[in-house]
Amino acid sequence: MAAVSGTVEENGQPSDNVAMFVVTAGQGIRELSEEYKAKGEFLKMHAVQALALETAEAYAEMLHTQLRSMWGFPDKPDMTMLERFRAEYQGKRYSFGYPACPRLEDQTLLFQALRPEEIGVQLTDGCMMEPEASVSALVFHHPEASYFAVT
Repeated sequence: MAAVSGTVEENGQPSDNVAMFVVTAGQGIRELSEEYKAKGEFLKMHAVQALALETAEAYAEMLHTQLRSMWGFPDKPDMTMLERFRAEYQGKRYSFGYPACPRLEDQTLLFQALRPEEIGVQLTDGCMMEPEASVSALVFHHPEASYFAVT
């Protein structure tokens, strides 16, 4: 994991916090998947890929949960998975390539700040992460943060 956090200020006063991170399920997933494909073991091929992607996403969600706790607004103990999927909590996590941050090339700024190459994550020429079972994000704690689309 590569991560950093800081405070956003307005008129010299703290107005928000931001955290940035990159997590990965690690290297070797594509190679293992290709081995299974070459052997005709397509279920194993897909299972390895799905497990790696879900592992990276679960780690990102765990970090986001920990950040909310550290920032003083932990999830309620009885929060359901449906509430979690609906993002019914304070603070939002934004990732490049999704509607709120559609420009993948903006991810280069995050990579300059965090240097996730040190944990084995690179950007391709198309600004996709390699290994692909990786997640990058900006996390804001502001109570009015919400998901939106940029057009």
